[in-house]
Amino acid sequence: MGGHGELICALKNPGKFQSVSAFAPISNPIKAPWGTKAFTGYLEGDQSKWQEYDATELVKKYIGPALNMLVDQGKADNFYVEGQLLPDNLSAECASNNVPINLRIHEVYDHSYYFIATFIEEHINHHAKFLLQ
Repeated sequence: MGGHGELICALKNPGKFQSVSAFAPISNPIKAPWGTKAFTGYLEGDQSKWQEYDATELVKKYIGPALNMLVDQGKADNFYVEGQLLPDNLSAECASNNVPINLRIHEVYDHSYYFIATFIEEHINHHAKFLLQ
């Protein structure tokens, strides 16, 4: 499962998770070229169905205990530069809906192994902090 799947799984199951984290997820697929192509193919033209698989849209409707998000994004990621990932949209909706998020944009990282390897320990620590409460 990628970052998009992690986010929607947590958002669709309030109370089952205290934390979620993702690396460079497609955060608002209904507003991204990839997402509209995929959703049109899988879910056809009914955009209300699309919203059920879009983390940014799910944040708007999230009702539940705090879900603490950590999202890391590389600024040199071509998918980010092309407007496919849209983490800022997710962050804005989280702020509007009191859903805690720590969105970290990293200047020199792309969508590669080295990006994950650099920050994975921080993601593990993010989850451990909630597991150990």
